[in-house]
Amino acid sequence: MKARAAVLREMQKSRPYGESRPLSIEEVTLDPPGRGEVLVRIRAAGLCHSDLSTINGNRPRPLPMVLGHEAAGEVVEVGEGVEDLEVGDHVVFSFAPNCGTCAFCLSGEAALCQPGAAANAAGHLLGGGMRLHHGEETVYHHIGVSGFAEYAVASRRSLTRIDPSLPFHIAALFGCAVLTGVGAVVHTGELKLGQSVLVVGLGGVGLAAVLGAIGGGARQVIAADIDADKLETAKAMGATHVINSGDEDAIEQVRAISGGGVDLATEFAGVAPALEFAFECTRRGGTTVTSGLPHPDVRLAISPTRMVAEQRTLKGSYLGGHVPSLDVPGYIALYQAGRLPVDRLLTHRITLEDINEGFERLAQGRAIRQVIDL
Repeated sequence: MKARAAVLREMQKSRPYGESRPLSIEEVTLDPPGRGEVLVRIRAAGLCHSDLSTINGNRPRPLPMVLGHEAAGEVVEVGEGVEDLEVGDHVVFSFAPNCGTCAFCLSGEAALCQPGAAANAAGHLLGGGMRLHHGEETVYHHIGVSGFAEYAVASRRSLTRIDPSLPFHIAALFGCAVLTGVGAVVHTGELKLGQSVLVVGLGGVGLAAVLGAIGGGARQVIAADIDADKLETAKAMGATHVINSGDEDAIEQVRAISGGGVDLATEFAGVAPALEFAFECTRRGGTTVTSGLPHPDVRLAISPTRMVAEQRTLKGSYLGGHVPSLDVPGYIALYQAGRLPVDRLLTHRITLEDINEGFERLAQGRAIRQVIDL
């Protein structure tokens, strides 16, 4: 079948993206779903810094590729062997497909699925298939989703069925922003009731972490960024304190507020200075969690002696350490109960044709979460 899609053919194009237009809207062809695969009509897709990291070259991927990894839609066809989804079901995509049988999946670490990671790196679906084409040219899949398109073929293992009453433009947020941000705090960071939390980097994922820290029972939620508007947004969402991390005494401010350093610091800015700042703001014996994705060549300046003598923990968090099929419905239920107001992350609803302007807006820090309505 034919579908319009946003295709990336060249990384590291100059800004502004509204002029260089790194993503071209093209008509692509999708093969029918293979065994264990599903054809989904995409209804909404979010713009995320992980997409931007591929556009600007920080996260190189094989090209050409249909980008987009945060999406929701409706099942229109199921492939052979798919028995637990039906035409008409509403689904949220996960950008970390899990095979269900490798050692990581069997131990509850679905985000680390080894076959899933290999497929994502190659630009294939979980089973190895490639269902996207442009004429005679094969087009790569973006981490099992390729959600910036009218339709997508995905592995059944990349999909979670959801409550059909949830609007698609809200549902899409649960595929990345909510899982990654909330999960970094409550899963990877293992937040305990009454602890102090620092969130560094207040994009869509960081602000989701603020909501997660509030919902998880933190006594203090300190939000840090260099953007005054984002600090105001975090405060409006319930952060107890906001800090401009560009201030010369920002670390001292956090230590003074928290009584010597926070129990848990989380970082989502994707730059080394932000992670180093988060680490310095963590108390002795505390935990620092990062979900940021800087360029692979970036290195940290952190003393191993301090890690040992101060008994610090530094963790990475991918997809918040979640099992999407278990956790997405739970988070949706919290949203529907008014306890996780993730709709407040949404700042722009745009069309597929506006996608380059949307990424320029994201690169400038003038948006929290933008969603394409398809």
